[in-house]
Amino acid sequence: MGERKLVIAIAGASGYIGRNLVKQLKGHAKVIALSRTDNHHNNTEDVEWRCCDLFSMKDAEKGLAGADIAVYLVHSMLKSARLTQGSFEDMDVILADNFAQAAKRQGVQEIVYLSGIIPNEDEKHLSRHLKSRLECERILRAYGVPVTALRAGLIIGPKGSSFPILLKLVKRLPLMILPKWTRSQTQPVALDDLLRALRSILLDFEPKERTIDIGGPEVMTYKSMMEQTAAVLGVKRKFVDVPFFSLNLSRLWLTLITQSSKEMVYPLVESLKHPMVVSPRNKVDGISEGDFTFMEAAAAALQGEASDWKHGMKSPSFGPLKQDVRSVQRIELPDGWSADRVARYYVRWLETFLNPWVLTSVDGNLNCKIGFIGNRTLLELNYSQERSTEERALYYITGGFLMDPNVNQRGRMEFRKIPGTQEVIIAIHDYLPSLPWFIYYITQANMHAFVMWRFQRHMHALCNNQRTIEETKGVLMIE
Repeated sequence: MGERKLVIAIAGASGYIGRNLVKQLKGHAKVIALSRTDNHHNNTEDVEWRCCDLFSMKDAEKGLAGADIAVYLVHSMLKSARLTQGSFEDMDVILADNFAQAAKRQGVQEIVYLSGIIPNEDEKHLSRHLKSRLECERILRAYGVPVTALRAGLIIGPKGSSFPILLKLVKRLPLMILPKWTRSQTQPVALDDLLRALRSILLDFEPKERTIDIGGPEVMTYKSMMEQTAAVLGVKRKFVDVPFFSLNLSRLWLTLITQSSKEMVYPLVESLKHPMVVSPRNKVDGISEGDFTFMEAAAAALQGEASDWKHGMKSPSFGPLKQDVRSVQRIELPDGWSADRVARYYVRWLETFLNPWVLTSVDGNLNCKIGFIGNRTLLELNYSQERSTEERALYYITGGFLMDPNVNQRGRMEFRKIPGTQEVIIAIHDYLPSLPWFIYYITQANMHAFVMWRFQRHMHALCNNQRTIEETKGVLMIE
């Protein structure tokens, strides 16, 4: 019998980086390729495709079963439901937390996370995108599984997010007004160099806590990248520098000119003010140093784009979104509170807040009935004792006039403590309303957003009261 192959699970395997990484590992490891939707991939001897929605803890556990290493290539900038209420940062918290907990439970020996280069400056000044990348790193590390965070700046390849936006700008605009952020320094890395680094980290299996920056051989500005991209395209472009920063204006015109989604463009543009250069303290010989210059990487990306177009290859399709709702809010917690405590408190608060305008009742098992039309309730939430812990509490949406029982199979509301913080995420997943979508948008969706906003304010007031009491006690003790 031959030696057992390493088993590597890749979350985000149908994405741009993931598809290329799967190809790199064929023949060297057994790959479990995780994808949010079933795109009818064919399994082979080396690659097993599994449908896995990382917003579900059960799916994450099933997806990582049998894996030695788990690769995390996921972000939530694009919509995951027909109606998404909440920020990408809060969505990323749930995804990373499910992944990390599932890795722990399934005995995964190492997590490899593709992150972004974090500038050496005060965290509170970081862009939303970089703060989220750093928060995901911390969450992935919170459950004891060793994590290798590979931090990269702009990745030069034919697909993806950042470089195609840059390419479209240079192709479409003969004259470009360049604000101050285009003079920020960055260290782009070729796709091939990134894949080589990931392959080395995975196949030279050495589970340990570490952070590794990777970049190409050149430190350059975004302006110089545009100039070199124009040279690779063989076109003449006029660049005019202006002294202001104008990130908000830049977000708008980048979205309009490139026809990219604002969900993708806005967070990326906000990060352009930061220098994205490899840090000496995160440099590892043989991994951090890319070989390909920007010109070489850009030329290869253009060649790859032309090849894909010639052979009719398209970006992977995730299919139409389900007619469902995902709503996520982040709530401040008083000291000492757990996720389960705030979940139990929420339904009691809801009973007080909604009555007498919307009749609401909570029984001794914390099952909540919201509103009544004759003998029927509007919505029913059933507390799941067996699936709830101190750090994660769960209510299933089980009935009511506002729920379609024929299509709702996994509708749920969860309360999840963010590791290392006094914050909790409150989220509704896989809820399919029975109301027509237009009516739902203008009624129930807005009502839910209002209720959650009021609960956020209520919990913030509790936290302030707790701090005031503690400060008063401190003053009395000093006196």
